Amino acid sequence: MIIGIVIGVVAFAALALGATAIRIVREYQRIVLFRLGRAIGTKGPGLVFINPAIDRTNWVDLRERFLEIPSQTAITADNAPISIDFIIFYKVVDPQMSVLAVQNFAGAALNVAATTLRSVVGDMALDDVLSKREDMNALLRVRLDEVTERWGVKVTSVEVREINPPPGVLDAMTRQMSAERTRRAQVTEAEGQKSAAILAAEGQRQAAITLAEGTQKATILAAEGERQAAILKAEGFSGGLEKILQVGRTLDENTLLLQYLDTLKQVGSSPSTKFIVPMELSSLLNGLRSLVPVEPPALASNPATTNGEVTK
Repeated sequence: MIIGIVIGVVAFAALALGATAIRIVREYQRIVLFRLGRAIGTKGPGLVFINPAIDRTNWVDLRERFLEIPSQTAITADNAPISIDFIIFYKVVDPQMSVLAVQNFAGAALNVAATTLRSVVGDMALDDVLSKREDMNALLRVRLDEVTERWGVKVTSVEVREINPPPGVLDAMTRQMSAERTRRAQVTEAEGQKSAAILAAEGQRQAAITLAEGTQKATILAAEGERQAAILKAEGFSGGLEKILQVGRTLDENTLLLQYLDTLKQVGSSPSTKFIVPMELSSLLNGLRSLVPVEPPALASNPATTNGEVTK
């Protein structure tokens, strides 16, 4: 009976000792193992066996973490007090150094961040602090990383969350922002009017071009019509002259003479007080005389004899 109890106690002690000797380390965790007070290395991830009697462990989380830095008052290069709060993102890259080199990383990082912020802001003007936030973030990250690197911690990012300038500066900024918005509104309105004027001028130019092209085409068509009419008229005159010439070739001199006399008759019947007598009037009369038949002369009362003698 007593032997059974002893065996049970030994087995329970063995199980308890085995449970304390086994550690299950996750992928994002590491164990810094101390044996008899001396760091012997980093263990994990996976199943880790230790000696509960002489070993001690420190758990280290390798995931990226953040640290909020409360509002800090700093003086800019142009002697303007300004309140800034920001966030630090960091991760452990050397688990053993993060345990051996610093006791409280959060407290140490908080103090280093405050002093680093005052140093960085003191080298910048107020306008640069307000307008160049990305540059200030990068500079803070570099300065902090130089300090935390010896602790086995990497500062991955620094983000300024809020900047509170003094009330007087804030009022001036508000007035400046209002003036800037007014200027932008005026510029936008002027650009709109300019665009509208350009579009209107372009429309007028296109209308003038279209009108000029229409006038040009109308003028060309009118000139073409006049040319065609002149051609047809000339062809009509040419045909008439050809007809007259054809008829004139068939007329004799007597017919032409009669036409000439008829023309003179029409001229003489006009109400004009001046008459133009052609120089060819004598030749005209000679021609007219040739048209009148000549009667034979009358016989004398004493006709001549047949022998050439005139009868008395």
